[in-house]
Parts: sequence; structure tokens; C-alpha cells
Amino acid sequence: MKVTIVNYGLSNLLSVQHAFAHLGAETLTTGDAQDILRADALVLPGVGAFRDGMAGLARLGLVEPLRQKAQSGTPLLGICLGMQMLFDESEEFGHYAGLGLIPGRVVRLPDTAADGTPQRVPHVNWDPLLPAGGRTDFSGTPLALLRPGEECYFIHSYEAKPANDADRLADTPYGGRPVCAAAMRGSVLGCQFHPEKSGTVGLRILQQFLQMR
Repeated sequence: MKVTIVNYGLSNLLSVQHAFAHLGAETLTTGDAQDILRADALVLPGVGAFRDGMAGLARLGLVEPLRQKAQSGTPLLGICLGMQMLFDESEEFGHYAGLGLIPGRVVRLPDTAADGTPQRVPHVNWDPLLPAGGRTDFSGTPLALLRPGEECYFIHSYEAKPANDADRLADTPYGGRPVCAAAMRGSVLGCQFHPEKSGTVGLRILQQFLQMR
């Protein structure tokens, strides 16, 4: 499978390319709508603000092609900001619409932990992935090669809140609260963490993504 990596000006491209190359996958990095429409599988990376990410996609005319491909069943992986843009909307620096591929919204991480003590924002750490959405393990999902509790690398100030609990694939604890670490709806997968920077654990997730059809 060729993996098409979406370049809209806010993407962490090189490490994503290297991770898929390590797995033997052919990659194409592009900001061209026709390339998106021809893709076998899509990766939407991202760093920075939601507003700027959606503006970058709109400027290149990629919003509707991404929606069309996701709705047709093409595997789509959103990473970090890319995951957040899969949702309906975000409150980051205002109110901004997302791609609307996973129902829910993106909100700022709380400045206080569950016990009321101050907590650091952004969340920057290696933290465990725990089954969510009523799951007891990750079988039958793109995280199937992971054992619950294996850790990935997080760096983010905002979190996605899926409207449907069944769309929550994995949570990670932060400040005594569960934060959505991965979400999935149909062929659309979002990872709040960076699989491409999460060593062998992340590579196993990307390997499973390559098996999605």
C-alpha cells in the first residue's frame, strides 16, 4: 500500500515518512487534491493550532477531498493536531469547524488535576494506552499488537472529546482524568500521541494501519 501523507504547511513530515519507510511502505507527501483523491491510505499529521491547520487544508482545497475519501472507506490516520481536526469543532483560539469525521469536540486540557492541584499544560510525557469505549483489550483494532499499558509519546495542550463513547479506542491518564489517546470511526483513526516518535510501540500501530482496508 502506498501511504499518502498530507502536507498543508503545519505537518511533522520527516519523522512520519521515516517511520513508514522503516516498515517498507512507499510514501507520497503532497498538498495536491488530486493526489488525495487517488490515495490508497492517508495520513494527516500536524503540529500547531487547530485554526491554522484547518485554514491550511482549506487554502489547498483539501477539506472536501479528505471528507470524500474518508466517507468512501479509505484508511485515514490523523496524528496529534491531525487527530483533533478529524472532529467536529475546536475551542482553541475561538470556535472553529473541523472535518467532522468523528463526532465530538476539542477542548483545552484543564489547568488543575482531578484533586484540584495545578497541572502542567501542555501534557508532555510518555504515558500508557489503556482500552476505552467499553473494551478490555485492543483486539480487533489497529492497536491489536499492543498490550494495555504500553506507553507512547504525547505533546499537546488540547484534547478530543468524542461524542460517542464507542469511538474512544484508547485513553491515557493525565492529572487523574482519562484523556482520549486514540479514537476510531469506520476507516478513520486518530492518535493524540505521536506513533512515529513512540519507538517500537508506535511502529506496531503504524504496521496495523497499513493492514486496514
